[in-house]
Amino acid sequence: MQQYAQLSRRLAGRWFRGSVTFPSAFHRFQSSKAFSSTAARSAVTAFTEEQEALREMTRKFANETIAPLTAQMDVEGRMDPSVVESLFQQGFMGVEIEEKFGGAGGSFTDACLVVEEIARVDPAVAVMVDIHNTLINRCLSFYGSEAQREKYLPKVATEIVGSFCLSESGSGSDAFALKCRAEKVDGGWKLNGAKQWISNSKEAGVFLVFATVDPEKRHKGITCFIVDAGAPGLEIGGKYDKLGIRASSTCEVILSDCFVPDENVLGKVGEGYKVAIESLNEGRIGIAAQMVGLAKGAWEHAVRYAHERVQFGQPISEFQAVRFQFAEMRAEIEAAQVLVYNAAALKESGRPFTMEAAIAKLQAGRVAERVASQAVEMLGGYGFVKEYPVEKFFRDSKIGSIYEGTTAMQLETISKLIQKDFR
Repeated sequence: MQQYAQLSRRLAGRWFRGSVTFPSAFHRFQSSKAFSSTAARSAVTAFTEEQEALREMTRKFANETIAPLTAQMDVEGRMDPSVVESLFQQGFMGVEIEEKFGGAGGSFTDACLVVEEIARVDPAVAVMVDIHNTLINRCLSFYGSEAQREKYLPKVATEIVGSFCLSESGSGSDAFALKCRAEKVDGGWKLNGAKQWISNSKEAGVFLVFATVDPEKRHKGITCFIVDAGAPGLEIGGKYDKLGIRASSTCEVILSDCFVPDENVLGKVGEGYKVAIESLNEGRIGIAAQMVGLAKGAWEHAVRYAHERVQFGQPISEFQAVRFQFAEMRAEIEAAQVLVYNAAALKESGRPFTMEAAIAKLQAGRVAERVASQAVEMLGGYGFVKEYPVEKFFRDSKIGSIYEGTTAMQLETISKLIQKDFR
């Protein structure tokens, strides 16, 4: 374990500095209705040496530390505390946080690489890493006051998990139809309401809670509050018994006259919708990276099995139908990966990336489902039992079309941007 920590520190100033830029999968429409770009995009299609070192380090960590516990965590429906501790030790929970706050000072692409490699072994662990890096750390880094950054960034980089509390029973895809209320009182606010489908909630030490200060203002009444675990009036409900990513805790978060001091308002009152929307756009790229990693993991297990399984006197990998199926799966995975890191590169360059993020999440989620399903079929009866990992990849893959924006919502986002460009 110590070797990873040493390598992480040694490479912190190196492999967290690089960035990869891919050509856009689809250039934005202009008034001429042609596929032309607003700015030249580099055609670099390889990761830096430092990023490849990060990938290898993360892969080794996942194989040696997470893999032995994956099946047990899935059955028990909980994250092993040793895994969470190890994630912090390796710096995987503070990828983009500045070094002065205890983070690695890396890039968004680096964070996606970490999520992808962990998902290759266990997508449930990757969920925790993704949400923590792309939502919690991002919100605190970009919207936090200097006092908030100094107080919380060292903690989320090195010791406490964060939870993003937006969804409610009546506000899923319509994320801003919130019922959770924030009432102004002396010295702060009182929060009342219930949040549903909240990831990382069992392990979290800090919660970013979105509540409305005025329902009539709809999205312009939404405000983000930093709520510490253990705050009076904050209660974590029971865990949902999920189909997939079972080790990732998903619970109801209940707020009953939960007092939050004024200094814990994140950003400006009434501008919480900006905090949520901008963060979720980035989060979708992270989820897409998770789905690419999942697809790779399922594909690798299927290929390995095909080279070992003998039928009619030869490994089934020798049959053309099987080889072609693997080739099709690999082609889809590679295409999804390019979409992911293209979107990440656009985000890092400061260019518009909302459409590319939606496309990446849409396609990566679809690819993960198809590849995981094909992997189950490739293993036959062995793919249908829990003794082999592909059935877990199959179950885990379904969430990719649901959270951080359903398939329908991604299509809606893409189509609206197309309409906007053609008007």
